[in-house]
Amino acid sequence: MSIKVTWLGHATMMIDVHKTRLLIDPYLADNPKAAIRPEEAQADYILISHGHSDHIADALAIAQRTGAMVISNFEIANWFNAHGHENTHAQHLGGGFNYPFGRVKLTLALHGSGLPDGSYGGNPCGFLLYLEGKKIYHAADTGLFGDMRLIGEEGIDLAILPIGDNYTMGPDDALRAVRLIEPRVVIPIHYNTWDLIAQDVRAWQRRVESETQARCVVLDPGQSYELS
Repeated sequence: MSIKVTWLGHATMMIDVHKTRLLIDPYLADNPKAAIRPEEAQADYILISHGHSDHIADALAIAQRTGAMVISNFEIANWFNAHGHENTHAQHLGGGFNYPFGRVKLTLALHGSGLPDGSYGGNPCGFLLYLEGKKIYHAADTGLFGDMRLIGEEGIDLAILPIGDNYTMGPDDALRAVRLIEPRVVIPIHYNTWDLIAQDVRAWQRRVESETQARCVVLDPGQSYELS
């Protein structure tokens, strides 16, 4: 069974697995490169990596409209509860949980996590997803760190990595991350949303495929990749 992975722009991903829709870090209304509007987004689960507005801005409205369960760290789950959305599941770094669609484990991420209203957002995270026998690592916003090698020891089928620089890893460190993780396929995200994080993604793709064993799949916002 294939898993459909759709890039909606910036760091927002939709993963369709066995008729279940996982929406990750929805940032659509104010995203100049968004493929859809917030009112078009559907979700059964919403995964939030950290509290910055370009990852959580549309999450509450989408969660309330769809009834989706929000999966995040303890502090962000409580923030959703306090704002009237009680369908949440809180985890924390290194902890995993088995959901009806598969397993989610929160991984380390080197970043911040303050919420838009100034509330404390806890520790930022990435996601290690175990879906239909496949392993997907969505690094979310992070700098390079050596323990990516440990994540890679899981045997990663797909890594989703930021390459934009300034706020996250840039192309050079993201290439080093590919070497540490050794995924079968990598998809770059978190670039070209604004001039500040503009990158030549095709140049990065060529480097990945010439300097590592990974295949690099470059998506335009709204395009999908079938992982099988």
